[in-house]
Amino acid sequence: PYYVSLNQDLYLEAFLHSSDPFLELFLDTCVASPTPHNFTTGSYAIIRNGCIKDPTYTQYSSPNRRTLRFSFNAFQFIQSNSDVYLQCELVVCRAYDYSSRCHQGCVRRPKREASS
Repeated sequence: PYYVSLNQDLYLEAFLHSSDPFLELFLDTCVASPTPHNFTTGSYAIIRNGCIKDPTYTQYSSPNRRTLRFSFNAFQFIQSNSDVYLQCELVVCRAYDYSSRCHQGCVRRPKREASS
């Protein structure tokens, strides 16, 4: 476990261990949950489909394309213990493939039409 106070900035770094300089990382989704087993019901999205959902989220410059650095303010779920679990999904792409997921950025999914 990693302990932080409420509203304290929590800094994270992800690194792809590869000698290939033409790979890059993209943070697609990062979700917090009050339990380690369920990241859908009662969860809180910090970033989803590359779209920032938490206003305290900040991305920082990195030394290379294989490193991601970001932060957000620590919080606590209401009516829950003080534990918060984090699950992030990262995508690995070819650095100069401009059709890859890494270069699409925020992807807003179209809303489905309700049938009669």
